[in-house]
Amino acid sequence: MYTLPEPVSVRFHDDTMSVGLEDGRTITVPIAWYPRLSHATDQQRQAFELSPAGIHWNDLDEDVSVEGMLAGRGDLARTPRQAA
Repeated sequence: MYTLPEPVSVRFHDDTMSVGLEDGRTITVPIAWYPRLSHATDQQRQAFELSPAGIHWNDLDEDVSVEGMLAGRGDLARTPRQAA
């Protein structure tokens, strides 16, 4: 049975978030995928907790899973934009 690698680090760049995994891979995703993180301050973004399944920001009520990042999914609670 395949188990997902655990996150070991999180780094923020201008418009992206990079998550280091225990197997040596790094996943980089757009911060825009996660509106709460996109609108957060640097200090709020740094107040995360790592868990075996992903990353949690208590003050922002945000959870990002390794599985979701690997699948290319952003915040599933966000409202999709309407086409013009």
